[in-house]
Amino acid sequence: MPNMIIRNSLFIFFLFLFYSCGNKTFDTSEELYAYLAEENNGYKYSKEINGVTYILQYRPTDLLVKQEIGDSITIDKVNQLRGKYGKNLYFNLSMSKNGQELLNSAVGDRGRFGQMVNDLAFYMNEKVNVYTPTKDTLDMLDFVYPRIYGMSNATTIMLVYPREEKYLKEEYLNFTIDDLGFYTGEVRFKVKTKPLKNEPKLNF
Repeated sequence: MPNMIIRNSLFIFFLFLFYSCGNKTFDTSEELYAYLAEENNGYKYSKEINGVTYILQYRPTDLLVKQEIGDSITIDKVNQLRGKYGKNLYFNLSMSKNGQELLNSAVGDRGRFGQMVNDLAFYMNEKVNVYTPTKDTLDMLDFVYPRIYGMSNATTIMLVYPREEKYLKEEYLNFTIDDLGFYTGEVRFKVKTKPLKNEPKLNF
């Protein structure tokens, strides 16, 4: 009898350990966003250099699923969209100068303004680089720069990379952002891969 109690206790302990180490699940997008915003959870990284604030935040698959699926939720549709978006890693890179969009700093200088718009719209795949500790480079699959100048307090770009196991086996990924003309030098983030492999989910 004591052995059975011990075995049952150990089973409960390991069951708890298994679930506590797995993916966290949230009932609403708002709860998930709040969790992602806590830097100690491993999904958000920030730096301020020469008055420019950089925030790099991971965007889990289920937030993209939720955005597309709307209120027409079925298990088949959820699984289909998880398969579609789960092939990639998504990050939002937000940049602001003194609490405003980067382009605000170039107002009045037509040449600088035009160059910055050009860089943000067409060349961020050259300005942002991601590589492993062993110097393997992740090719950026796509980036999305919504042109909503004057409607936000930060310039935000979504970056898309392949979700490949060989990269996620590394302890971390290096993100580097070239100087965009603000005398910041190259900006670096070291992004841990464990949170990416155990990304939080939504309870659809």
